[in-house]
Amino acid sequence: MEKWKVRRTIIDYALITAASLILVVGVYFFKFPNHFSFGGVTGMAVVLSAVTPFTAGTLNFVINMLLLVFGFIFLGKSFGIKTVYVSILTSVGLSALEKMYPMSKPLTNEPVLELIFAIVLPAVSSAILFNIGASGGGTDILAMILKKYTPVNIGTALFLVDLLITVAACFIFDAQTGLCSLCGLLAKSLVIDSAIENINLCKYFTIVCDDPEPICDFIHQELKRSATIFKAEGTYTHRQKYVILTVMKRSQAVQLRNFIKMNQPMAFMMITNSSEIIGKGFRGLN
Repeated sequence: MEKWKVRRTIIDYALITAASLILVVGVYFFKFPNHFSFGGVTGMAVVLSAVTPFTAGTLNFVINMLLLVFGFIFLGKSFGIKTVYVSILTSVGLSALEKMYPMSKPLTNEPVLELIFAIVLPAVSSAILFNIGASGGGTDILAMILKKYTPVNIGTALFLVDLLITVAACFIFDAQTGLCSLCGLLAKSLVIDSAIENINLCKYFTIVCDDPEPICDFIHQELKRSATIFKAEGTYTHRQKYVILTVMKRSQAVQLRNFIKMNQPMAFMMITNSSEIIGKGFRGLN
């Protein structure tokens, strides 16, 4: 059990590091130079950098560190170490890129293309972090504090803050930047939800067959999964049938489908997508 916990911790922090680096790349190369300001600490930093002598990376670092201090003051031990790690890594990463690769203009002359990357890369990063129980720090820390001390609806409060930052971009920069930022704000949550769903996507099998043993043996021995069997009766022939229920990852699903088609071509298969599997071997009871 201890070895498993150590292995799980190493994998989690490797994923957190990768997700943080994806976030840094998306923000620094696509969000900062285009002044896209669709919420969060990075959006706040973009807006403030236009009215102060400080760069967006510097402001992002200062704001994140202040929020970390508030987090420790108001949340104490309940303040997650993963959130601290992500906040420090992204803040240091953005500041380091400003020194190593200074940018005075966007990478391309296609703002819509850059907006797509500015949305997708941070959204994928957030999806990875949420999926392993971490957060991106920043306004998430503010959400934790509000949740603990006030009855405020957190989702509504954070959306209003993000909307305020986005509207400010319309006045500080130009209409194109403001409208792009508004599109980014509206698309961000949709992309995050879609990314989380695809990360967790599994295949749910309902298999109706005459002989369940070979199929179950393949599931147990080759795929290292389990299954549930029901006895059933065909309504047309009134012959006894067996129904096998099982869930597995997409790569395993292909193997099972091919095995059944080859060995029991008369079996009836229904394969559906499922992104919320809770139980041993999946989530919640691992």
